[in-house]
Amino acid sequence: MAFDIDMIKGVYARMQEHVDAAREIVGKPLTLSEKILYNHLWDGVATTAFERGKDYVDFAPDRIACQDATAQMALLQFMQAGKNKVAVPTTVHCDHLIQAKDGAAADLKHANSVSSEVFNFLESVSNKYGIGFWKPGAGIIHQVVLENYAFPGGMMIGTDSHTVNAGGLGMVAIGVGGADAVDVMAGMAWELKFPKLIGVKLTGKLSGWTAPKDVILKVAEILTVKGGTGAIVEYFGPGATAMSCTGKGTICNMGAEIGATTSTFGYDESMERYLRSTERADVADAANKVKAYLTADAEVYASPEKYFDQVIEINLSELGPLLNGPFTPDLSTTVGKEMTEKAKANDWPIVVEWGLIGSCTNSSYEDLSRASSIAQQAIDKGLKMKAELGINPGSEQVRYTAERDGILQIFEKLDAKIFTNACGPCIGQWARYSDPKNAPKNSIVHSFNRNFAKRADGNPNTHAFVASPEITAAIAIAGRLDFNPMTDKLINEKGEEVMFEEPTGWELPPKGFAVENNGYLEPEEDGSHVQVKVDPNSERLQLLEPFQPIGNTINGAKLLIKAFGKCTTDHISMAGPWLRFRGHLDNISNNCLIGAVNAFNKQTNFVKNQLTGEYGGVPDVQRQYKAKGIKTIVVGDHNYGEGSSREHAAMEPRFLGVAAVIVKSFARIHETNLKKQGMLGLTFDNESDYDLIQEDDTFNFIDLKDFAPNKQLTLEVVHVDGSKDLIKLNHTYNQPQIEWYNAGSALNLIKRQNAS
Repeated sequence: MAFDIDMIKGVYARMQEHVDAAREIVGKPLTLSEKILYNHLWDGVATTAFERGKDYVDFAPDRIACQDATAQMALLQFMQAGKNKVAVPTTVHCDHLIQAKDGAAADLKHANSVSSEVFNFLESVSNKYGIGFWKPGAGIIHQVVLENYAFPGGMMIGTDSHTVNAGGLGMVAIGVGGADAVDVMAGMAWELKFPKLIGVKLTGKLSGWTAPKDVILKVAEILTVKGGTGAIVEYFGPGATAMSCTGKGTICNMGAEIGATTSTFGYDESMERYLRSTERADVADAANKVKAYLTADAEVYASPEKYFDQVIEINLSELGPLLNGPFTPDLSTTVGKEMTEKAKANDWPIVVEWGLIGSCTNSSYEDLSRASSIAQQAIDKGLKMKAELGINPGSEQVRYTAERDGILQIFEKLDAKIFTNACGPCIGQWARYSDPKNAPKNSIVHSFNRNFAKRADGNPNTHAFVASPEITAAIAIAGRLDFNPMTDKLINEKGEEVMFEEPTGWELPPKGFAVENNGYLEPEEDGSHVQVKVDPNSERLQLLEPFQPIGNTINGAKLLIKAFGKCTTDHISMAGPWLRFRGHLDNISNNCLIGAVNAFNKQTNFVKNQLTGEYGGVPDVQRQYKAKGIKTIVVGDHNYGEGSSREHAAMEPRFLGVAAVIVKSFARIHETNLKKQGMLGLTFDNESDYDLIQEDDTFNFIDLKDFAPNKQLTLEVVHVDGSKDLIKLNHTYNQPQIEWYNAGSALNLIKRQNAS
């Protein structure tokens, strides 16, 4: 039986009334995305048609999921909210704090030793406030959610950008910062700008070496890393219904890499098969009763250009396997000749040192089985691994079933390392080098979602390429980036030329899923007696102090850094070894913006201190400004804050005294996180004004006292020679968000409301 089946039945029970009313109000047939959104309005039945990309709307999500790295700060904030229990079903998943090094058993033991303080904190807070807890080793949050909690037509939020993975089961699942999650945990509405809609029509059928991963790699090429910003991507067509549920999850998962609010598919037979296979027949039965409401109206898919803001069509029969990268997930290259030419032209290392299969994106039973079919061929054909191979199963259920069916043993025969059921290298938790910064130039191929510089192993010289699990396996065996398994031959141990045949696999385990201990801990019904203790001398955990309002008078502000080019949340708040400080705001603030490139010297973590005239690390310089009571600003380029949902990238600058972040454009989640923490997130009205900002500038906000929705702000830029520029700045704050700013943070406002 499913978790929260009564809640799910409640969502379905109101769906006909809510969707029919919305269709009447909107005055035309509805997409699936619109049906789910209108069925989750905070105010109930729709009374107005919302304008896409403009109207802020309050929603009532069905559930929340948090991973351990972000859950620490989210729960530390929730502890201040004045509530005894979470208002909606919530889970915490311990998957980020397990470093991959020696293999599953040793790595899990090590994690439980070095991070016991954090795991114990999360477990006790979960028990106290009615939160389901998934222990270390239980699995990667998004795979566990897909197996246990996701359901067609539902809405969930999660404190991880790849929460969108649940769209593979027909949800609207959205990654958020911890403060957003705290709102919903505390029983308040969750606000989102009503998304635009991008329709992706899939025709034809996947075959041979082409996998669902190649669909999203192609979409990333088309839309780029910011082309989905502010939009839900809805997939449909015969190619969509012919695809497995976990394949759909892979596609939705990497929607985060195009900036999409989320991605989703209409309910179909593959989803029903997956629900029944994961022992949720009751959900499938309930969904079947409202099946017409769990996909778009027929007219929408018949004439998509009338109902979507943008339509893309991809013929899966013509799609070939792709490799995306390096350093960005939208640089797409066809396997084989094109890759050979590009690699030579760009001096990408041809030799591949590692192949990595897993992460929340591609760690399902189907993924492992298809990759293992390539590994088995290598064994049968007498081939030896040329690169090293690592495997991260998505959950204990997947791992246990794959081991029972002999899949993991195939990889082990090729000396692959089976890592813990956790994120591992995908989020920088990989002990590959003792000195990553000085490690050599090399190439790796993985089935993960992101490949920013230093992302996997901390080495800025690692060229990481994203591919399907089966292509990853084949290239790892060949050990060459230019290998094309469809046409190229390899020499086996006997000196014979051999070729791979097409991969095969199982959509679902033929013998069904099995598991002995899934790692789940149910919270007590009444956790009021549970004591949550935080050692005041801890390096890992720190109770939060409320932020003081920045105020409506900002004069004499200094420039902390003008970031050049791509500045992701990895650049603003690095993961890897810094993950251990995710529950300690003061300590983790020592990584604030250390990966951002200074536009004036093209170096990282090296900015001018206007108090001394000397150069130093970003956090060090900022702490000196803070000690003197001097506010600062950060300036950035396009899509600032793309990538992870980590709110630390907003909390750290806020904690250190940054008042405003001014950029050409924001990634959605990061802009919201800045607002939630009571900061100014602003954009240049004229993008070329970015070029006016000089290293020694001082800034005065002329009309911040008149801060209001839809009203520009004026910034006076005073240059060191005494000359001045007046710059117009735009913002997207509505009145409630301005109240967050005036209160010092959204959390401050929640506390005030709960106390009254």
